[in-house]
Amino acid sequence: MRIKYIAPTRLKVLMMMFFGTGIMGIIIGLAIAPAGNMKMILTLMGVINFGLGAFFTFTFLTQTRNEPDKRKKRRKEN
Repeated sequence: MRIKYIAPTRLKVLMMMFFGTGIMGIIIGLAIAPAGNMKMILTLMGVINFGLGAFFTFTFLTQTRNEPDKRKKRRKEN
């Protein structure tokens, strides 16, 4: 299954957003959150965001640029 081509700048923004919120969620969940169920939920959400950041990093590193189909391209007549 191929994923639709996504512009590199958009992928970089998504990577930064998910890594930032993931790290922040893990830190808040482990250090700042009050004891109880909320601590585990915040840490879990941070790990999920970090995983999404890793997925978008993988997509950024492995995707290839779409090239137009050369069969459909017209030649310039001189």
